[in-house]
Amino acid sequence: MCRWAAWQGRPLYLSEILTAPDHSLIHQSREASKCKTAINADGFGLAWYGDRPNPGQYRDVYPAWSDPNLKSLAEQVQARLFLAHVRASTGTATSRNNCHPFVQGNWSFMHNGQVGGFDGFRRHAEALILDDLYPHRRGATDSEALFLVAHGLGLDADPKAALENAVAQFEALSRKSGQGPHIRMTAALSDGETLFAVRYASDHLAPSLFYQWNADWQGWAVVSEPYDTAFGDWIEVPKGSFCLFTPTACEVLPFQPSVMSNAA
Repeated sequence: MCRWAAWQGRPLYLSEILTAPDHSLIHQSREASKCKTAINADGFGLAWYGDRPNPGQYRDVYPAWSDPNLKSLAEQVQARLFLAHVRASTGTATSRNNCHPFVQGNWSFMHNGQVGGFDGFRRHAEALILDDLYPHRRGATDSEALFLVAHGLGLDADPKAALENAVAQFEALSRKSGQGPHIRMTAALSDGETLFAVRYASDHLAPSLFYQWNADWQGWAVVSEPYDTAFGDWIEVPKGSFCLFTPTACEVLPFQPSVMSNAA
């Protein structure tokens, strides 16, 4: 399982979440506390939004704690919206193309979790990616495939419905393969304006997800696990939820993939 953090609000130096807190995302890459994998050393990545519609992106295969460029970048880059991820592979190679967040146009996406039996139905899952999006399939992860399928199902028009439909199709393929857990996920995605987050599992073991309004920084932090438990009230996202974060507001909706309707 991976660890990730996202920010939506007033421009903030990435270091305020990535490196500065006692239990920062970089610290979590070595000592995660709410994750069955305490070490997340299979690469890392960032996507951030500034004045242009498409995000900047930086990914590499090193453990996040060992890359001096990441620390330097985090101390210099200020962004109103960013996604950051440290990876623990569930089977695919440690390569830059398999590191999150993934970017397509103005969209960015990162995921923590797994799709049961994906190696056995990879060809069927990739067949769900639209032809014009398939050239953007750079890596081999279930996460990137899920993102591209959701993109083709209408992320621009209705992100919640698109992701519910994509998850339902992947879960149906996993159930057909007979290998569980079929879906466990927390994910964050953004179009550069709104930050979306989801927590879902086909069983009772959904990965952890929390959010907090930070009055000092004037924005929303959304994280796999809190980076600072001494200040602020962290709210745990209920399983089966889809969250929308604007710079000043949050809405939590049910996330309910209709698996049976896609099982055929």
